[in-house]
Amino acid sequence: MQIPSKKPESSSMTHEEEEEMLHDISKLQEQVQQMSRSQKLTEAKINGVESKIKGMEAKMDDSKTDLKRDMAYLKTDLKTDMADLKTDLKTDMADLKTDLTNFLQEILTNGEKVVKETHDVNKRVVNHDSIDSNVGSKTHHIPKIDMRKFDGKDPATWILQMEQFFDLNNVQNTQKVHMETLYLEPNQFVWYQWLCSRKQFITWAIFTKELITHYEDTKSNTFFGQLISLKQKGPIMEYIEEFQKLNIRVKDIPEEHRIDVFIGSLKDNIQHDVRLWEPDSLEKAFRLERKMESKIMATRKHTTC
Repeated sequence: MQIPSKKPESSSMTHEEEEEMLHDISKLQEQVQQMSRSQKLTEAKINGVESKIKGMEAKMDDSKTDLKRDMAYLKTDLKTDMADLKTDLKTDMADLKTDLTNFLQEILTNGEKVVKETHDVNKRVVNHDSIDSNVGSKTHHIPKIDMRKFDGKDPATWILQMEQFFDLNNVQNTQKVHMETLYLEPNQFVWYQWLCSRKQFITWAIFTKELITHYEDTKSNTFFGQLISLKQKGPIMEYIEEFQKLNIRVKDIPEEHRIDVFIGSLKDNIQHDVRLWEPDSLEKAFRLERKMESKIMATRKHTTC
């Protein structure tokens, strides 16, 4: 028995579905075309950027080349300028050395003449100031004594001697600076001229301060340090004079401390005996020390005989 074949089912699509499908296909085609155009634009932009980058790289290479060339020129010019500057500096230094040598020779040649002339001027000023120290009074004559001139050593002692001279002769403050110039050695007088060029007005107080500052022995310790390190080595009178010279320069130290320093610096064979008497002043300590040393000297002479 023959079985009849079954007809395939046909896929039927409605008209609306066909139109919707065609519409979707058209839309996809437009999107593909739009993407293709966008891709072409992007490629064009990329090509433009690459071209600009290549142009910039080319310019940078040119700039590097120019910079290297300019640096080479600059280095060459700098070396040349430095060589010229070094040559000019050597020439200027040689000229300066020659001028300085000539200037110093001129100063040495004319120095004594200038000092002598200035001394004469100051002498006339001092004589004029000493004609009449008080208005309406008789002439007040200030004698010129034979006192050592200041040679740059021991300024404090020299100042004390000058002040004693001024007090003894009632020298007014306005005359002191003029008077002291008569007691300066030539080199110290040159320093005084230098001081006058720096200060418009110089009093006795200013002069003494500047003198000590300039001429004090800066290599030594303070006066107190020198005093406490002083030791008796020779005759007692020489030692007492040296002690007094330093003692007058040390300020604000009690008398008992000064006595201890003096006794502690004596020779060992005298120091103990002086301390037993407990002197309450330097003068008593000086006298005791002299007596002790005299006894020792007398004993030595007696023993020798």
